[in-house]
Amino acid sequence: MTPGDVHEIPLTDQIRLLSGADDWHTESVPRIGLRALRLSDGPSGLRVPDDHGGSLPATCFPGAAVLGSSWDRELLGEVGGALAAEAGVQGVDVILGPGINIKRHPFGGRNFEYLSEDPLVSGELAAAVINGIQGRGVGACVKHFAVNNQETLRLCVDAVVDERTLHEIYLAAFETVVAKSHPAAVMVSYNQINGVAATTNAALIGSLLRGRWGYRGLVMSDWCAIWDRVASLDAGVDLEMPSSHGAFDRSVAAAVRGGRLSADAVASSAARVAALADRISPPPVHELPVAEHDALARRAAAAGTVLAANDGVLPLAAGSRVAVIGAFAVRPRFQGSGSSQVNPTQVSGLLEALAGKEVEVRYARGYDPEDHRTDAVLVAEAAERAAEADAAVVIVGLPEEMESEGYDRTALQLPAQHDAVVRAVLAANPHTVVVVCSGSPVALPWADRAAAVLLAGLGGQAGGAALADILVGDAEPAGRLAETWPHDLSEVASDPYFPGTGSMVQYREGAAVGYRHTTTEAITPAFCFGHGLSYTSFEWSRMALDATDIGAGEGFSVTLTVANTGTRAGSDVVQVYLADRTGVTSRPRRWLAGFAKVRLEPGQSRRVEVEVSSRELAFWDTEEHDWRVPSGAFSVEVARSCQEIVEVMELRVADGVDHAPERAWTPLVAASDESFAARLGRPVPSVPPARPFTAASVLGQTRAHPVGAAVHAVMVHRCVDAQADPRLRRMMQRSVDELPLRNLPSMSGGLVPVEAVPLLVDVLNGAPDAILRRSLGGVGDLGRGLFERARSILTRWGGPQD
Repeated sequence: MTPGDVHEIPLTDQIRLLSGADDWHTESVPRIGLRALRLSDGPSGLRVPDDHGGSLPATCFPGAAVLGSSWDRELLGEVGGALAAEAGVQGVDVILGPGINIKRHPFGGRNFEYLSEDPLVSGELAAAVINGIQGRGVGACVKHFAVNNQETLRLCVDAVVDERTLHEIYLAAFETVVAKSHPAAVMVSYNQINGVAATTNAALIGSLLRGRWGYRGLVMSDWCAIWDRVASLDAGVDLEMPSSHGAFDRSVAAAVRGGRLSADAVASSAARVAALADRISPPPVHELPVAEHDALARRAAAAGTVLAANDGVLPLAAGSRVAVIGAFAVRPRFQGSGSSQVNPTQVSGLLEALAGKEVEVRYARGYDPEDHRTDAVLVAEAAERAAEADAAVVIVGLPEEMESEGYDRTALQLPAQHDAVVRAVLAANPHTVVVVCSGSPVALPWADRAAAVLLAGLGGQAGGAALADILVGDAEPAGRLAETWPHDLSEVASDPYFPGTGSMVQYREGAAVGYRHTTTEAITPAFCFGHGLSYTSFEWSRMALDATDIGAGEGFSVTLTVANTGTRAGSDVVQVYLADRTGVTSRPRRWLAGFAKVRLEPGQSRRVEVEVSSRELAFWDTEEHDWRVPSGAFSVEVARSCQEIVEVMELRVADGVDHAPERAWTPLVAASDESFAARLGRPVPSVPPARPFTAASVLGQTRAHPVGAAVHAVMVHRCVDAQADPRLRRMMQRSVDELPLRNLPSMSGGLVPVEAVPLLVDVLNGAPDAILRRSLGGVGDLGRGLFERARSILTRWGGPQD
């Protein structure tokens, strides 16, 4: 079978190929040799449904936030290869991941699934994962395209973002991935972008992704994101997932017959589905390599664990008495909730893993992970245990229900009982190590009093074993932060605008995301982007540029010698930042332009080269709608973090541009309507009113109406499994509450016909005349009689609701 064979099958079969066969499979056409493909969630490990409402066992690797903090392309390629091997065992053709949305705000509910706040780190590391997956014959699907940075009203929220910020921050990682790894599929997100849904956004998919970037793979929808199949096909979305059981097939066929949609568009999308099937060839793996992959997950967890502070207490001395405090030491917090939740092959806890180490351990629970109230008895026991020890290790973090797909966080603080335990233990023993397990930043008001702070993230199934290795020095904490950890929300530029008002969120902070904001405003956060300590010491020397004068279309490289001057093997990350001194346009104080990770034995040194492409010098010109490199001077900053600059060298660029559009000079944070409008190049849009209801209104808003309440109840019954994990139930409940009426055909699997949506809107708005004329018009006297009778019923039952 070749993709060309698809053109030989009837239009109805071509249309059938453009929607899933069920929740996790594409359609097949046996007579032309086209097989079905099996898809699986997979950012942290495969989630293949079993026959009992759960999922098959798979290795739960560290979350993307931990992998991002490794800054290790080679390691992420290994993880990708392992995911592909497990796909081969479980019959999976396409893994839905990695996720590369930018971490705009610490409260983002899926931040644990994303790699970084920085587009360069996100793009480079995601490309490594994808190359690892696809190098073994399995497809990868990068997601969520695009500007999908919150869970609140995620199914319909309109992200209002200016053109320059869109390209420089939110699209750049996707462009890198397309160029460097050619993913088999791209998943389009639920949200709107500047008033146009991502799934119907021809400028985003057709002009940019397929046109400018030259992407030739498959574009699929996020699950139930399609609401106008004709418009989405016209925009370039090939595959609707999951199956809507033919809900849109009639409208697509009618659009082709009526000339509103070209037959070539349908055939081309069907051919891309066929081409994907032709491209995929999973590896012939017959048994899950449990021990091998658990060892890789353990190594990856250590590689992404960040030693944020250390006065020398770590690694713990052999033979020391250690108080281990915190329920997470026994029942580890190792993954986030939602579609990425994995059924792990095994799980190691910190307390269990320390049993084989050369330390004497005593344990105190410290807190109840299911109860956020402070238990004075548990706190007192923890302090007593700490006072008796040479050193104390307190493991705290966010409970499982606080981080999930489907809803955002609402506070930066840890639960009060966690903070209370930390303070009590710090008072009892100055040699206290605090381990923080969370998928995104939290406030650590006591951090400067701790002897050491380890930011372990969500370390996957082997995270407990990795922590034990780190604490005693059997492994190094090799991570460097890929996101900023603020003291409080005043240090987060997007906070006044997150998660928005009504169904709109305005990206007024522009490029002032994470470290781009803190370095520009000279803010010292709790822990900065790129920060991480080591158990050994490194010396950098002989730093040089391969050229100090370049043309606007040229890149350059930085070379330096990195030497391990300590007594332990260890890893270091060389970070290269740029600062624009040309004066052509306003830009952040600095931005990351290249990086390299190097591991050295004691006494070993190596010459390291960091390549910087010409694109990293460029800004997005909103008049030319293209990248432009300014002429003049740049500072090239070789650094250990965005705040620890080791060497500054000057680079001069010739033959670039010497001016930029006036709107390029608006401040990074456009707090006023005037400055935001100047950046947008148009008036600031108004938040849509809640009434009257439209097809974009969400189901939860309609519950005061009897019909809305009935539809809501049906959808809850259909979509929310009362027996499911409580976190998944909460996610699905929120999905139903925030479901736009226009998405009912997709989410109901075709139970609600497409034609019923405008009727439902009319009912909810109390417009019985409009409903009945649409339904009964043209049927003579019988129709008029039915009209009058039904009108009186609807007026009593379905009138306007306050």
